[in-house]
Amino acid sequence: MSKTPSPCIDVCKYKREGHCIACSMTKAQKKAFKSLKKDDQRQGFVQLVMAQQAQMGKFRAWPEVYARQCRKKGVAMPPLPKG
Repeated sequence: MSKTPSPCIDVCKYKREGHCIACSMTKAQKKAFKSLKKDDQRQGFVQLVMAQQAQMGKFRAWPEVYARQCRKKGVAMPPLPKG
């Protein structure tokens, strides 16, 4: 079974107080995601990043690009948070 892909969409510009302008993760968060082995942990981390994006604003193309990554891996994209 495929693992949930990283929320990173390879833009990697750290301008918002150390957060990437595309995925909203910090360098430390990107490193932490790579260490997660269980898919439920990876999905939970993606949910955390989505909530973080809701607070900070997000790169408009992120949901579409990330959904494409998920389809490519054969996994369902976690639902976007409401609000």
